[in-house]
Amino acid sequence: MKVDGKSWYAFVIMLLCATSAIAADRYQATINLFKNAGESRKFLAESYGYAVIPTIGEAGLGIGGAHGKGRVYERGRLVGNVTMNQLSIGFQAGGKAYSEIIFFQNRDAFNEFTSGNFEFGADVSAVAITAAVNAEVNTAGGTSAGASGGKHDATTVGGYRHGLAVFTIAKGGLMYQAALEGQKFSYRKRAR
Repeated sequence: MKVDGKSWYAFVIMLLCATSAIAADRYQATINLFKNAGESRKFLAESYGYAVIPTIGEAGLGIGGAHGKGRVYERGRLVGNVTMNQLSIGFQAGGKAYSEIIFFQNRDAFNEFTSGNFEFGADVSAVAITAAVNAEVNTAGGTSAGASGGKHDATTVGGYRHGLAVFTIAKGGLMYQAALEGQKFSYRKRAR
């Protein structure tokens, strides 16, 4: 069977459209998880903007790494893409996957994050939304928080620190280590 150039071109365009729709659904599904998970719902409604990363994969044994790709929203409108990379050295073993959302309290926090390259410092912490666990994902003095229930009905407590509030939802795996310090974000503005 011979395929002409026009048919091949049409197939590629159709495949790209389908891939884009699947990716959009994945982002919206992750946003909906955080919207239905306790206090993170309030942050979605009140924040200036947010970055959502549907899946961050992390693994390590002494030396570890993490990677994820996401989207950045300003006032509910998609404005760019973000890539997160993390390298860590220390007591850690295993692997895990989780979703992460970073809320920006105001325009200044948003601008700092989207300035190009951003890195979490040692005083940033995340509220971990997990099933029936008091969670503390804390790096050197950050706000700790409790979580209960499942990922669809968790009750959480947390607030902004330096204009940022970070929430995570575990997707799977087991790893002894939980730190945001060292997460580096590269932002790319979306072409219009």
